[in-house]
Amino acid sequence: MDKSFEFRYAERKDISLILQFVRELAEYEKMSDLVVADESETERWIFDKQKAEVIFALEDGKEVGFALFFHNFSTFLGKAGIYLEDLYVKPEYRGKGYGKALLKKLASIAVERKCGRLEWWCLDWNKPSIDFYLSLGAEPMSDWTTYRIAGDTLKNLAKE
Repeated sequence: MDKSFEFRYAERKDISLILQFVRELAEYEKMSDLVVADESETERWIFDKQKAEVIFALEDGKEVGFALFFHNFSTFLGKAGIYLEDLYVKPEYRGKGYGKALLKKLASIAVERKCGRLEWWCLDWNKPSIDFYLSLGAEPMSDWTTYRIAGDTLKNLAKE
């Protein structure tokens, strides 16, 4: 990692940059068609409602990676955790330790805030990321299946 490496929390003025990173991640994950987020809604949810936080990794003052995260809660542990929604490092900066540094930063935030765990999802086909997470000691939660209700299904369930 470069000696001029640092972190910074996103500010309201960074909304377009946050969405740029989200779109790049979606492209990498072959999910660009699913990104419908816009600047005003993202700004409202992150900064007005404070439902998520963003940290940027910087090299020489330039944002080269980001992590978007928020708190969840474990009833079994009786305390909050941190859920990592997005982690992305621009391709030309990969292999320099920025992804690991972002995860270490999130781990330190979790410890500082007395959270019980740090967790995230990873696409089954993303072997480079899976190998990276395993190398850090992360454990796959193979006993669990993720379920989702969204869009019209969510609206219809709410009406019932």
